[in-house]
Amino acid sequence: MATDKSNLSYEQAKASLDEVVAKLEDKDLPLDDMVALWEQGEKLAAICESKLSSARARLEALRPSTEED
Repeated sequence: MATDKSNLSYEQAKASLDEVVAKLEDKDLPLDDMVALWEQGEKLAAICESKLSSARARLEALRPSTEED
C-alpha cells in the first residue's frame, strides 16, 4: 500500500488501524504479510498519535493560564 495516508482524519486512521490489527490476529497469515501489515499499523498509529497531540496542543492553548504571579 503505497498511498500517502498523512491526510487521513483521526477517525479514518483509527478505523484503518483497527482493520490492520484484526488482520494481524489471523494465525495463518504468512510472515511477509504480517511484517507488511505491522509496518502499515506503525504508520497509522503514528498518524493517530500526531492527530491526538495536535488536538491536545490546541486544547491546551485554549485553557486559561493557571500561573499565579
